[in-house]
Amino acid sequence: MISLCFFCNPASERFHWICLFVLSLCLLIWYWHVIRSGFSVYIRGLPGYVKVLPKPHLKSNLLKVRCSSCAIVSSSGQLLGGGRGQEIDKEECVIRMNVAPTVGFEGDVGNRTSFRVISHTSVPYLVRQQRFFFTTEAETTYVIWGPEKNMRTDGKGKIFNTLVSLARKYPQAELYTVTREKVQECDAVFQNETGKNR
Repeated sequence: MISLCFFCNPASERFHWICLFVLSLCLLIWYWHVIRSGFSVYIRGLPGYVKVLPKPHLKSNLLKVRCSSCAIVSSSGQLLGGGRGQEIDKEECVIRMNVAPTVGFEGDVGNRTSFRVISHTSVPYLVRQQRFFFTTEAETTYVIWGPEKNMRTDGKGKIFNTLVSLARKYPQAELYTVTREKVQECDAVFQNETGKNR
């Protein structure tokens, strides 16, 4: 009877509502922190990477990556003669740098390509070999980075304009650019790790 009377007490009922309010407020603050910290990557995509769309009025999509394991293949030729092709192709995602060829080198570098990270300086080659890159490697996602003057989205970025033309010609192509903020972040990491300013 005492506990039943405890819950009937108006002061106690007010206390319970205050506790419920404080608990709800804490939950909302935690949820805001989780969203702001980027833990919802699979819902929104990776910040710093934006899809190149054929029409400027279309809403931009963020890069979505779901890999539990990956192989990162550089374009320096260090893998030649190593016979690692099958090992590379077994990984869930294969990330290649720039436009280094795989044809003829499959035994050393594999033949699968999930992502190609391409410098703005390699875009002219991408254009010259577009039939290969957008038909043979049609399942590949391309991530292109470069300085702001080349990647401007206001119609004055020469490389960005080229990418928009490619997106129009190959609407199925997955072309993404790296935002200025993400490039600056990567530059800072590079300088911190190497002591050199790119």
